[in-house]
Amino acid sequence: MVYFMYHELELPGRSLCQGEPGYVRYVLRKDEFETQLALLDEQGFQAINVSQDRSGDRAGRGVVVTFDDGCETDLTVAAPLLLSRGFNATFYLVTGFLGRPGYLSGAQAEELCRLGFEIGCHSMTHSYLSGLAERELQVEVVEAKYRLEQVVGRRVDHFSCPGGRWSRKVARVAQQAGYRTVGTSKVGTNSVRSDPFCLARVAILRGLAPTDFVRISEGRGLGLQRLAQSVRSTAQRALGDSRYDRLRSAWLGRS
Repeated sequence: MVYFMYHELELPGRSLCQGEPGYVRYVLRKDEFETQLALLDEQGFQAINVSQDRSGDRAGRGVVVTFDDGCETDLTVAAPLLLSRGFNATFYLVTGFLGRPGYLSGAQAEELCRLGFEIGCHSMTHSYLSGLAERELQVEVVEAKYRLEQVVGRRVDHFSCPGGRWSRKVARVAQQAGYRTVGTSKVGTNSVRSDPFCLARVAILRGLAPTDFVRISEGRGLGLQRLAQSVRSTAQRALGDSRYDRLRSAWLGRS
């Protein structure tokens, strides 16, 4: 099963939550997202949420749709398009971003729940987790869960790691907090035997060709993405997060 990782969706005339190149490459235009949902429908795929997949609540071919960050377009753009095709999704919200310009308010997060979508947590402040001390992890993983549950009025069972910065320590803290799964940015597919606290997800990037999207939906053609991810991970470890992010942003800005 392939888990898609989406972020903000772009509408004409609406400013994005962030404008730096490393962020924008993850932003799809509304029409791109709409085309991808149509392709899933045409190819006989059902889009489901994380809980549905982990419980085996699916029939035929499926993909899991997830969104990170909690941008306002989760509700105003993604939700209506998903509902129009009978699709579901898990929306991972950054608890501390609720109410900020461009992001969901608490009431909008509740509305996503009311519409039948699943809410997950994407940390308190979107900090990279793998280098944090225990107390900081408690805030980002545990306190964020508690606060988000107070906002939406129901359990939050799933967590995703900001920037893909996953570690065994993060997984342990999440499990102890009561989460059922942890989503990563590791490229791959998931099965019933996959570690629920280290689930792979495939980032869907701006400008992805329809044929490549279909291949990814089928779990094909992920080798090059895994290789690129391995190179990025090596560079991150060698340079450190801050320097790596600066160099990556500068390179993307020139490309």
